Amino acid sequence: MRRLLLAAVIALPLCALQGCALDALDPKPDDPAFAPALPEEDYSYAIPTGSIYNPYTSNNGLYTDTRAHRVGDIISVKLEEKTSASKKATTDDSKKDEYELGKTTFAGQNVHLGKYDTSANHSSSNSFTGKANASQSNSLSGQISVSVVKVLANGSLQVRGEKWLMLNNGNEYVRVTGIVRPEDISADNTVSSQRIANARIQYGGTGDFANTQERGWLSRFLNSVFNIFF
Repeated sequence: MRRLLLAAVIALPLCALQGCALDALDPKPDDPAFAPALPEEDYSYAIPTGSIYNPYTSNNGLYTDTRAHRVGDIISVKLEEKTSASKKATTDDSKKDEYELGKTTFAGQNVHLGKYDTSANHSSSNSFTGKANASQSNSLSGQISVSVVKVLANGSLQVRGEKWLMLNNGNEYVRVTGIVRPEDISADNTVSSQRIANARIQYGGTGDFANTQERGWLSRFLNSVFNIFF
């Protein structure tokens, strides 16, 4: 009982600090790290040429499409993530030893040690069997729009963006960052998440609904490295 009380006394301040730290690290909407990059204002003066088409003020050329290629442009990312892994191992090992020593004779007579003869036999065996099986699968599908935040020297586009969904008991969010090749952007201005290099895709939630899926502070302490009593 004393050990349990002592553990509780030590656990309370630690878990309080841990809880505050977790609250501070919870994702928040409008995080600057995922804010879209706005295009810079380009002030160009109209040149009177007497024509309806003005090459100095038109956004796109006559033979270009509307796919994203500048800072501030929007790209729709199709989330098509699916992973599956499995591992299985079986080990079977056995060993058996057996030998027998017959009776010792001398001059045709069995030699005895007291009331025991000199015969002996021995047998031993050991075996080991081990099995391991692990499997894991994950899938994520959906769509999110991200913005181009930087155009690299080789023409690749650095993108980032987030989507927040407000539900009854909390929020759910999706965050995506990575690098996209312009060649991988389809004609409808979409790109598969499998075509994003150095992709960072986060999906999670906050609020009561997400908190119910986490262990309490005492359970986390009892299963942490700070528990030196059990």
